[in-house]
Amino acid sequence: MNGSRPLVEVVRLGQVSYQEALRLQQVYVNRHKSGPAHALLLCQHPPVYTTGIRHKPYPAHLLDRLRLLGADVHRTNRGGLITFHGPGQLVCYPVLNLSCFKKSVRWYVCELEKTIISLCSRFGLEASTSPHTGVWVGDNKICAIGIHCGRYVTSHGLALNCNTDMSWFSHIVPCGIEGKGVTSLSAELQRDVSVEETIPHLLDAFRDQFNCQLTDGRTADDRQRRN
Repeated sequence: MNGSRPLVEVVRLGQVSYQEALRLQQVYVNRHKSGPAHALLLCQHPPVYTTGIRHKPYPAHLLDRLRLLGADVHRTNRGGLITFHGPGQLVCYPVLNLSCFKKSVRWYVCELEKTIISLCSRFGLEASTSPHTGVWVGDNKICAIGIHCGRYVTSHGLALNCNTDMSWFSHIVPCGIEGKGVTSLSAELQRDVSVEETIPHLLDAFRDQFNCQLTDGRTADDRQRRN
């Protein structure tokens, strides 16, 4: 292996609450203060709607209606508008110092999109970008991307629909894009595609796209024992 390639720790969190994922991302962001400590946090969330940065807050009655569906609602500091996370969706939070890759947020988002396009191709599925951020199959978004970057250290990331219950999306305009739909690997391939089946393909695509080395880090059980 080429030792000059950045080393990224893969952290498999299993299913964690969105709030816990935010806390853990901050832990890994803080690690970069003493030098590069790249990590790839993989997880699923219980049903939750998240809102990104926008100039005008979402109406309280809308957020209350979403809570009545049995989902949590969180405001975040990522880019993008409102979206849904839930079981059957592979959520990936890369915590990278872009100084070790390329100091460009635009480049980083494009590389995330290319990673998911490559992943889809491994399933024999043709996906693409559009003027809107994310990855699409036709007019349907299969993967949402919303990031935060402070001093070139990234957080938040992407959410790929594997075998997600897509009915949760019917209560919102996903990412604020009118006239577009959402889809999943399972819907497109017409078979059940689990998060567990998808993770190895994501890791292979990420390793290739970011020209990095991956090492397995802590699991959810390790996290519970040590924290």
